Amino acid sequence: MTSSNAPDKMPNAYAVHIEMWGKGDLPLLQQLNAPEMTAHLGGPESAAKIADRQTRYEQLANSTTDKMFKIVLDATGESVGSVGYWERTWHGEQVLEMGWGVIPAFQGRGIASAATSQAIAMARSEGAHRFLHAFPSVENQPSNALCQRLGFTCLGEVEFEYPAGHFMQCNDW
Repeated sequence: MTSSNAPDKMPNAYAVHIEMWGKGDLPLLQQLNAPEMTAHLGGPESAAKIADRQTRYEQLANSTTDKMFKIVLDATGESVGSVGYWERTWHGEQVLEMGWGVIPAFQGRGIASAATSQAIAMARSEGAHRFLHAFPSVENQPSNALCQRLGFTCLGEVEFEYPAGHFMQCNDW
């Protein structure tokens, strides 16, 4: 219910859009590398690995299949997370894998859901692959809930290697 003097449409403080990852996005990547953000991914990477990742993400702007985006708040222009997809071979078939992250101060507000929906729509419009998968750790309840909310189908638990040399139990969505 709204009061009689409230406007019908209030701007959403957490409305977001996605933009291609760029040269100035290293500080965001460093925030996404925090221990609380990487707990389900084998822990934080070294500064050298983060610098390499930044370079790889910048180069994806020229890719026809792999994409990495920063998540930007519409109201302020602040970068608050990332979402992306990339090709991988899964069970002998080329598919897209998807991943996302929102910095802790902005979690729990629907930002990951909105941004991931936008990235899914973009992947669909490109039409290069029939299937899109996500592999959140079975212990990562928010990411598994996001997959369910966005209409992914859980195909079961799998052992997944990420990063190289680190094996974990994931749900194949």
